[in-house]
Amino acid sequence: MAGMATAEQAAKRERLGRNVVTLGGVSLLTDVASEMSYPLLPIFLTTVLGASATALGAIEGVAESTASLLKLASGWLSDRLPGRKPLVLIGYGLASLVKPLIGLTRSPGQVMAIRVTDRVGKGIRTSPRDALIADSVAPSIRGRAFGFHRAADNTGAVIGPLIAFALLRFGPGIDLRRIFLLTAIPAALSVALLVFGVREGARPASAAAEPEPGPGPEPEPGPERQRDGGRGPGGTAKAAAPPRAAGLGARFWWLFAVLTVFTLGNSSDAFLLLRATQLGIAPLLVPVLWALLNLVKALFNVPGGILSDRFGRRPLLIAGWTIYAAVYLGFGLAGAAWQVWALFAAYGLYFGATEGVEKALVADFVPAERRGSAFGFYNLALGIAALPASLIFGELADHAGPRSAFLFGAGMALLAAIAICFIAPPGRRRAA
Repeated sequence: MAGMATAEQAAKRERLGRNVVTLGGVSLLTDVASEMSYPLLPIFLTTVLGASATALGAIEGVAESTASLLKLASGWLSDRLPGRKPLVLIGYGLASLVKPLIGLTRSPGQVMAIRVTDRVGKGIRTSPRDALIADSVAPSIRGRAFGFHRAADNTGAVIGPLIAFALLRFGPGIDLRRIFLLTAIPAALSVALLVFGVREGARPASAAAEPEPGPGPEPEPGPERQRDGGRGPGGTAKAAAPPRAAGLGARFWWLFAVLTVFTLGNSSDAFLLLRATQLGIAPLLVPVLWALLNLVKALFNVPGGILSDRFGRRPLLIAGWTIYAAVYLGFGLAGAAWQVWALFAAYGLYFGATEGVEKALVADFVPAERRGSAFGFYNLALGIAALPASLIFGELADHAGPRSAFLFGAGMALLAAIAICFIAPPGRRRAA
């Protein structure tokens, strides 16, 4: 009987579970709403509202940087609150409320205000949601769980642009503004699914980062083991620290630095869409192009996460960032519309190899009780460089040409791919 119970418990640990599946559905519906409008936003800003590439970079950079600062605060707060779900719900609810309002805007400044508010919602929800996913699964399937979530998210990003394309192509009287307004429908459905579908249970107790199972050399001890086991003098538990460096460990901070370097060359994808139109992609086909990108993402997110569970995070990150560099180099050198389709498909491979893997690596490096803060700092790394990255790209594109801007992004990605070799463990050791 004991053997049967042990086998049943092991099988249960290998399942993704209700929360992961439901949060995947929430992200799918949210991305249907977001990606109905996002691929059309650069066209709307530059042709309808008359914004420049620099203005586009400022809008996207400010929006993403704002989100990332809030991801740090919300992650830390979620470690202190009894549950993470309320913050997740506030974040999704706020974004769902303001997203359709782009259809009513008359100036780039109004678009910026709405984009920033939308990203505020994203900033509030993202770190608590990622920590909730990590709390809900066993470490041995963490890569698969984050890969599944990213695949669901990207599936929504396939459906959304295709809906936009169908509305533009076949919907009588449908224009860009009406598409923005219609995003209210999937946005509202995502909030309803979150309210009724996610059940937050007890968090796993942990005083240190979990060891990494699988083949490969023994990684360093977790950050809490390197100090005092997460306990103060006399063996008493330490009080929760504010969102500083407490308890996250040196390996995490090196990862933070490498991600910042990469992000300096990772400008807004709005520039890729703008480049596509410059190379001859018709505005009507832009949503289809965006759907192709997200289809490739969705197809490779789960395999990427599973491979990282088996063979380690580092090989996937090196491969993904190298693909990113090659794609950006390709965009800089491209001269025909057909090349854009191939480059967007290849760009999806980069996401498949890195999106879930980066988050799994963050969870690998820190103890469970600090996951919210860790994901907050992780998202901060992606955000503190988002504004300068987009501004640099916009300035280079306006004054030196698109080729120089894309070459800069490729160079930063290669630098990060080299640096990660010294941070992440080369493989995963067998579970005890």
